[in-house]
Amino acid sequence: MKTKLSVAACACAMAVALTSSVHAKTPGSKLLATGGASTIEGAGGGGIVPWATLSSYADTGEWGATVNLSEVSVDDFRLSVKGISASWNNRIEVSYARQTFDLSTIGGELEQNIVGAKVRVVGDLVYGDLPQISVGAQHKINQSFALPSAVGALDDSDTDWYVSAAKAWLDGPFHRTWVANVTARNTRANQLGLLGFGGDDEADSRWVAEASVAMFINRYWAVGAEYRQKPDNLTFAEEQDWRDIFVAYFPSKRVSLVGAYTDLGSIAGLDNQSGWYLSVQAAF
Repeated sequence: MKTKLSVAACACAMAVALTSSVHAKTPGSKLLATGGASTIEGAGGGGIVPWATLSSYADTGEWGATVNLSEVSVDDFRLSVKGISASWNNRIEVSYARQTFDLSTIGGELEQNIVGAKVRVVGDLVYGDLPQISVGAQHKINQSFALPSAVGALDDSDTDWYVSAAKAWLDGPFHRTWVANVTARNTRANQLGLLGFGGDDEADSRWVAEASVAMFINRYWAVGAEYRQKPDNLTFAEEQDWRDIFVAYFPSKRVSLVGAYTDLGSIAGLDNQSGWYLSVQAAF
C-alpha cells in the first residue's frame, strides 16, 4: 500500500507543479491531447498500445520531449516504468523505458530496458482524409534472464516491429471528438519481454493485433478502451490477451494523467490478474 500511495502522490505532485507553470513556453503547436500519453514500453500512445501519433506536441520544424512514470498493480504483480522520449518535426520519435516487474507473490523482480523509434510515414491525425500511419521498432533487452531461461525462453533480447494507423473525428458520434488507433505488431516477446523472447512452444515471431478507441467528454477529459493480443510461446503457462478501460485528463499541454482498470489475464500461471494502472506524463 505504501508503494501505491507514493506513486499516486508523485503523479499528483507532478501534475500540480506543471499545470501551475503558466509563464513557461507552450510545448509545441499541435492541438491539446494530440500528444497523447506514454505507453508502458515508452512509445507515445495509450497505456498498453503504441499509437501512430508521436509523443509531445512538436509540429513541423519543432522539437519536443516527454518524461513519464507509470505503475500497473494487479493481484500478484506490480510493473513500474520510467521513460523519456523526444520527437522532431512531427515526423520522428525516439524513446527509452526502464521496466521493473515485481513478482510480489513468488518473490524477486525482473528488469528490462526498451529503446524505441517511430516514424510518421503518411497522413495526419486530424487533418485530411488519410489516417496518420507510422512504423516503429522497440528493441528490448532483458536484464534478468535467469528466470525466463528456466521457464523455456530462448533469448534475452529481441526487437518488436509495428505499424499503427490513427484518426480523430472532431464531430463524431454524440457530437464528441473520437480517436481510434489500430496496430499490427511482429513480436516473439513473452509478457512484453520480461519473460524473454521465443520459447519451447514457439520460437519464431508472429503478427498480433492491438487497438484503442477514445471519446472526449470535453477538451480535457477522455474515456476509452484498449485491447492487446499476445503471443503464447511458453508451455509452462498460457499468455493471455490484455484489456483496459481508461480515463485520461489533459489539463494543459504540459501534463497528461491516465488512470485505468486493467485485465491482464493469466501471468506466469497465476490467473485473473486484474487491477489498476496510473500514468503521468510531462511534455516540454
